[in-house]
Amino acid sequence: MADLKYYDVILKPIVTEKSMGSMADKKYTFSVHPEATKNQIREAVEKMFAGTKVVSVNTMNLDGKNRRRGNTVGKTSKMKKAVVQLSADSKEIEIFSGL
Repeated sequence: MADLKYYDVILKPIVTEKSMGSMADKKYTFSVHPEATKNQIREAVEKMFAGTKVVSVNTMNLDGKNRRRGNTVGKTSKMKKAVVQLSADSKEIEIFSGL
């Protein structure tokens, strides 16, 4: 397993209709490093966003999709997605507040 620092774990937020709808329940969706564990994701969210307290982390490993361009066949890269549930008394995550 790779030696990941907390700032390497979270790659970007995922902004879709479904993820924006779950923000009312304080659930936030992030694209994370494929080798990151749930404990590393919990630590990264609590360190990067001050005042947050993580209750649970659910992760999904997504395989790459098959893509064709003419006669050439390839695959897109695989990714890992994490849904982070915050406690009721924790602060909101600022990057999602303006959306």
